[in-house]
Amino acid sequence: MHHSRLCTLVLDSRVDDLAAAARFWSAVLGKPVATFDQDGDGRYAELRTAEDEPIILLQKVDHDSRVHLDIETDDLDAEVARLEALGARRVGFVRGRWWVMEAPTGHRFCVVHKQRAAFGPHLNRWD
Repeated sequence: MHHSRLCTLVLDSRVDDLAAAARFWSAVLGKPVATFDQDGDGRYAELRTAEDEPIILLQKVDHDSRVHLDIETDDLDAEVARLEALGARRVGFVRGRWWVMEAPTGHRFCVVHKQRAAFGPHLNRWD
């Protein structure tokens, strides 16, 4: 048995200035910027959201801008296997930390480890 849930809306942003992009989306969504440099590598900025809302993350990318979803889980291997059984395929394991997956519809999404200390409330239980 394991758990998973939608955890993050990721705004893949092909930009030179991620801070300007974060300020724009902050104003659009009415969410203050939590950090302009989440991991210290200049690739991730985060907007502040409530504990029961998805995380909103801006990711600086080299491909066209788009939005993708992150699904968090307490068992990465079990969740990836569940998604493969539903028809998703593995694209790549990134930084030894998360899987990029592709849905049968062609949409890319990520499966990541638990992102917040409180793992809930909108949790799915898979047996």
